[in-house]
This record gives sequence, structure tokens and C-alpha cells, in this order.
Amino acid sequence: MLRNRTSLVLFTALVPMIWGTTYLVTTELLPPGRPLLAATVRALPAGLALVALTRRLPQGGWWWRAAVLGTLTIGAFFALLFVAAYRLPGGVAATVGAIQPLLVLGLASGLLGERLRTRTVVAGFAGLAGVSLLVLRADARLDAVGVAASAGGAVCMALGVVLSKRWPAPVPVLASTGWQLVAGGLLLLPVTLLVEGPPPTSLTGSNLVGYGYLAIVGTALAYVLWFRGIRALPSTNVTFLGLLSPVIATALGWLVLGQALTPTQAVGGLIVLASVVVPQLPRVDVRNRRRDPGGARRHRDGQGDVRGGTDGGARLPRLRDGRTPRARTAA
Repeated sequence: MLRNRTSLVLFTALVPMIWGTTYLVTTELLPPGRPLLAATVRALPAGLALVALTRRLPQGGWWWRAAVLGTLTIGAFFALLFVAAYRLPGGVAATVGAIQPLLVLGLASGLLGERLRTRTVVAGFAGLAGVSLLVLRADARLDAVGVAASAGGAVCMALGVVLSKRWPAPVPVLASTGWQLVAGGLLLLPVTLLVEGPPPTSLTGSNLVGYGYLAIVGTALAYVLWFRGIRALPSTNVTFLGLLSPVIATALGWLVLGQALTPTQAVGGLIVLASVVVPQLPRVDVRNRRRDPGGARRHRDGQGDVRGGTDGGARLPRLRDGRTPRARTAA
């Protein structure tokens, strides 16, 4: 069980690591000034391919649920993300977006009944502080619209994660992922045409490689793994993995683009990694250990329950006078 859970966490953690490569791919391979086109090309073709592969369409209430989830996790999220990218430095946008784990904690408590735990709340604030140390600059400028867009994107993704957990799809994850990608892509398509106009008539080989990578790896594969993780893991565990994206983006900027990496950034990265790992650790019920510290050992040794007067660990029923049948016979 633990091995299966660990492998599931690791595969889900691949998703924000893949998303952390988006900045590098966008700046190095895609045509400049077309962020909404990149978002639409990521979502719509990948979604249509998954729907064609699975040959499953939504039934009944899943038409509107798929539309809501696709809008939150893809359509509105991508649009707000790119508004923030245009109006804010990357460090400010990433720092505002790092509030997402805290938002999921609150939403999961209210909508899913998940218990708020001290260590996850502390990890949420630590992750926010770590991301700010990693990517935020002292001379960063603030823009009200950009900050609102970045915060709105975090709210959309947080609500999408929690609702995906609340509404488990009655179909394989490939099919439900395809529905949401198509819904998000159809929302983005008219916005893209209205804001950026028609796509360019000529694309280079590098452009095609970049779009192909984002559509196949960064969207189709990534979202399938992401929604698979949401199905099988607590929503709070999944959302903390998203903090890996700015760590990967910063590391790639240092390794590939030759950007400087300061000691403060390194400390921030370590804090982020710790805030990702801590919520994934198994929970230990300290209260039960304090109440009966020797109970587990007695059961392993075959001594059973002391109060039940058992032989070989098999508990005998109590009678009304409080004694076991054997004790009453001896009396």
C-alpha cells in the first residue's frame, strides 16, 4: 500500500515539474507575443485527441460539470495566468500563485470535510515564503490588475482541484481529462481570436516542436497524471506538489539560460522542497499512542486485550455482571 502511494505521489509530482519547463519552451521555441494562442493550442487539440481515443462523451449532468471543471482548471486559469504574465514580473506572479495550497486547504475543509492539520497549514505558509525567496526581487513592480489576475488564477485552480475531488467522474481518467481540455479549449478559442487575431500563417520548425511539446507532454500527459493523482490522493497532498513548478523553472533558468542563482534563492528552494515533502508524510496518531502505548506490542505478542481476559489474543464476550463466561464458571 505504501509503495503504491509513493509511486502515485511521484508520478503526480512529475506534472508540476513538466509545467515548470513551460517558461523555457515558450521563450526559446514559440513565436513571441502569442500567449493565448499557445494556451489554445495546448488545450483544444490535446482534448480532442483524448476524446477521439476514448470514444466517450459526457452523460447527463456531466456535460455541465465537465464545462465547469474545464473552465476552472484550463480555460479561465490559462487566460488569467497569461494576463498576469503580461502585467507582472514572473517572480510576483509566481509568489501570488503560491497561495494556492492555502486556498485548497480552506476549500477542502469546507467542501470535502477534510480536517485542517497544523503541519499542512504551516507547510502552506512556508511554501509561500520559500517561493517568494526563490523568485521575488526587491525591485519588483506591482500592478493591481496583474495581481488580481494571478490571484484569480490560483482561486480557479484551487476550486477546480477540490471540485474534481468532490465530483469523481464515472469514466476512465483519459475520458474525463479529454472533456475538460475540450471545454477549456473551446472557451479559449474565441478569446484568442478576439485578442490576438488569427494564428500566424508561417511557423518555423522550432515553433512546431514547442507547440507539440506543450500539447502532448505539457497538457495531454500532464493533465492525465494530474487528474489521476486528484482521484487517488487527498486534494491537499496534490496541491502542494504544484510548488515544484517555480523550483524547476528557476533551476532550468540557471542551468540552460545561464541566469544567476543566489544563496537566498537556494534557501528558498530548500524551503519549498520541505513544504512539498511534509504534507506527503504519513500521519501518526499521537493521541492513541499516548492513551495505550503498549497496545500494539501486546497484540503482536499474542496477549490480546487485558480487560477481556483472553487466551492467545481471542477476546471473550462480557456478561451483564462484568465477568467473562470462564471467570463466572470458576466463581
